[in-house]
Amino acid sequence: MTPAQFTCTVVTQYLPEQSSASEGRYAFAYTITIRNTGPVTAQLVARHWRITDGHEHTQEVRGLAVVGHQPLLKPGESFEYSSWAQIATPQGRMVGTFFCISEDAHWFETPVGPFDLVQTRALH
Repeated sequence: MTPAQFTCTVVTQYLPEQSSASEGRYAFAYTITIRNTGPVTAQLVARHWRITDGHEHTQEVRGLAVVGHQPLLKPGESFEYSSWAQIATPQGRMVGTFFCISEDAHWFETPVGPFDLVQTRALH
């Protein structure tokens, strides 16, 4: 049988109202869509994020679920959630892994490739 598989897409947004350059605080929202592209039902159980700022300072975040959910996805179904991260520089990056299990009890990992956190500047 073909193994279970999830794929992810990410959209980011700078949050100026939660940021303060004078305090070295830059906030970013990210929305992740997780789609079951495999042939079997599977569940997202946990996540691990590495959040790196422009000075190469890295924070690691690990835990069960995403925003309080452990979605069970049938083939073709997707789950979308939004969260946020804060770093000390106007640019950084995130990379992560979702830990998942298929309905037939096979563990698998779903990588979330690196994505940029970038402060956008208003154009005049």
